[in-house]
Amino acid sequence: MSELLATLTFSLSVTGPIFLMLGLGIFLRRIGLLDDAFINVGSRLVFNVTLPALLFISIVRNGFEEAANLPLIQYTVAATILCYLLLEYLAGHLVQPPRDRGVVVQGAFRSNMGIIGLAYCVNAFGDRGLAASSLYLGVLTILVNILSVITLNRSLEQKRRLGPVLVGIPRNPLIIGILLALLVAWSGLQLPAVLLQTGDYFAQMTLPLALLCIGASLDMGVMRREPRNALLATGGKLLLVPTLLTLGAYLFGFRSMDLGILFLMTSTPTAAASYVFVRATGGNAPLAANIIALSTLLSLPVVSIGLMLLRHWHWI
Repeated sequence: MSELLATLTFSLSVTGPIFLMLGLGIFLRRIGLLDDAFINVGSRLVFNVTLPALLFISIVRNGFEEAANLPLIQYTVAATILCYLLLEYLAGHLVQPPRDRGVVVQGAFRSNMGIIGLAYCVNAFGDRGLAASSLYLGVLTILVNILSVITLNRSLEQKRRLGPVLVGIPRNPLIIGILLALLVAWSGLQLPAVLLQTGDYFAQMTLPLALLCIGASLDMGVMRREPRNALLATGGKLLLVPTLLTLGAYLFGFRSMDLGILFLMTSTPTAAASYVFVRATGGNAPLAANIIALSTLLSLPVVSIGLMLLRHWHWI
């Protein structure tokens, strides 16, 4: 009984604060304290300033070796590509109409790693978990952007070229922050304390502000529309992909924090950026919004149960 209670406590300590912050964002939007202008400005501030600062400070503080977890990154890249191919195959048999297949596939593999994934890792493993997941985030962000364009191009009549996405990758603030941090950590350069403290101020506001914006932007009403395809994408996102990648990682010998980071990053809800991609390519934007809302709502109990099982089996 004591072991079960400890496992439950650990699980809730990871997912509970995320649930409360999202709920607070929904509540503050309902009473009019948060509006669209705040959400837009706050989201841009997080993406362009505070999240890159958080990743930069984390890598610099914890060192190059902690951030450059190459075996985990290599495995996840290969496994993500294989899962993408499997999702394409399943969508070809299960999703109708055909032009919605790319929306479902993208919704099933594109995770909200930058906000909710990092928040999970921080709650579970502290600063070491944040550092170990930073480079992972950068590499997977590049990969899922490329795969998203490919899958939408396969199913939509209006094509979007891959070139502009590749050109835009070096200008991504998250990638810039990670690369700069790796360079500083690898060189051994000691940054002034005042610079690190200033970075800390930005970093500490990142997750609370981002989670409030996500909660305030959720539209639960979209879940009443096109439920079948949204459920298929959500099932792939929260059940199929995390199960396959976590089980595969266990079989390849990953344990403890490495396995926990992989599970937490892959079981996060669908990224809000997936809606932007679908809308820009002329796809089914309401379906994309539906997938985001439904996966966000269901992610918390799924992650809690998954963490309890992994902890109970002593995998993490």
